Amino acid sequence: MSRSMKALRLAVFMAAMTVAGAVLAVPAAAAVATDGFPDAPPAPGPAPKLTVPTPFAQTLANGLQLISAQRTDLPLVTAQLVLRSGGEMDPPRLAGLADLTAKLLTKGAAGKTAPQIAAAAEALGGSLTAAAGWDESAVGITVTTPKLPLALGLLADVVRRPAFSATELKRAQIQAIDDLRLMLSRPTALASLAATRGVFGDGAYGHSRTGTPASIARITRTDVQQLHRTLYRPDNAILILTGDITPAQARQLAQASFGDWQKPVAPLPVKPVGKAASRLPAILLIDQRGAGQAGVVVAHAAPARSDAGYYVGMVANAVLGGSYSARLNEEIRIKRGLSYGASSRLEPMSDAGLWLAAAQTKNPSAPQVVDLMLGQFARLGHSPVSAAELAARKATLIGGYGRRLETTDGLAAQVAELAIYGIDLRQIGNYIKQVQAVTPKQVEAYARKHLDADGSKVVVVGDTAQFAAALRKAHPHAALLESTALDLDSASLLAPTAAK
Repeated sequence: MSRSMKALRLAVFMAAMTVAGAVLAVPAAAAVATDGFPDAPPAPGPAPKLTVPTPFAQTLANGLQLISAQRTDLPLVTAQLVLRSGGEMDPPRLAGLADLTAKLLTKGAAGKTAPQIAAAAEALGGSLTAAAGWDESAVGITVTTPKLPLALGLLADVVRRPAFSATELKRAQIQAIDDLRLMLSRPTALASLAATRGVFGDGAYGHSRTGTPASIARITRTDVQQLHRTLYRPDNAILILTGDITPAQARQLAQASFGDWQKPVAPLPVKPVGKAASRLPAILLIDQRGAGQAGVVVAHAAPARSDAGYYVGMVANAVLGGSYSARLNEEIRIKRGLSYGASSRLEPMSDAGLWLAAAQTKNPSAPQVVDLMLGQFARLGHSPVSAAELAARKATLIGGYGRRLETTDGLAAQVAELAIYGIDLRQIGNYIKQVQAVTPKQVEAYARKHLDADGSKVVVVGDTAQFAAALRKAHPHAALLESTALDLDSASLLAPTAAK
């Protein structure tokens, strides 16, 4: 018998044993069909007990905040240098500057070239990652405990002494523009960008955080150097160390690598307002002529991360579209087969938040998907969630949170989120309790307050010849724009001449 046949028979045997085990484990209360398979899933089990180390915060004399979280099960440490600034600080018409600056940090610093930096990180058993999000920019590496001093030295080099060579900048711009053009050719990606602009208008969160082909091409080396000089400073930074390290060791190592980092005399720039008045209509159609499918996006403004209803919002989103079994996917994919997947996400930020649902579908079925999405948003705020549905959705949130905290990198990311938004660091161990405390009435009230249909922004991108007429029968005020005429750096999505 060949090796492949043996492997196949073993796989079939193991699958059969797994199924048999699952059948034997079905609770007595669960219904069992005549063929021996359960015809209903088992009820969610009790929430796991999660043991999370309490982060310990310190501050160096130069203003650098140091946070460590000790976990001794493995000799690993993740080190992240996080700024309290990100894409919201991009200057007008230079969308993507913060992200491009962060990514260039590892492309040459302190006399080392990009390959030399990569080789140095690899020699330590890790790799440097760098990027900017909303309200944060971060560079990080995970190494074994004995390698941490050298890793922190490398981290300090790329953060404090980047080269920003013209050659690396040009290479990064070419790659970013290619990636953006590919992304924006996808209907759902373009619809998401336009819907975000519809929610935030001219506000700091309205533009594309990763930039547009036009904005990336406008960025100069001087722009990159200026942003780094302005924002990369110890009193705007947090050094996070998670894993096999004590608070005393963390302070000693932080002082050695970052203690002489000088705080500038000039004050930090004030963060711009995240949300401003929108110039876009409630329903916008964008003609991407010849597109094989349509991207449908419905977006709403949401509260900031510091909002007292944060956990209620997370549970509400889990019910709406946060997993495969959530309502949007159930209605759009599972019941009707209109899309390969429909989902939603809730993204709370410093000054505001975004609630965005998306699905890609056949062009002719776009009007139906729009109405299904709006219907599910409305339903969440006007009818209670059943106890069984709420329990299942809470289980997905709690399980996902536990998995993220299994690694030192995931632990560092969660600590960073709390620190950036000024949330009590002890909340890292209260997630399960807070999620479990959310009630159906709270979810309904939260959705009714924040998902009002009057505040929604609907964007559909696709071959509008196949759906515009049908969609306008139900939504006669829907506006139409040509994708080839869009100015993605404008709050109106129109070039100045077209906007007149």
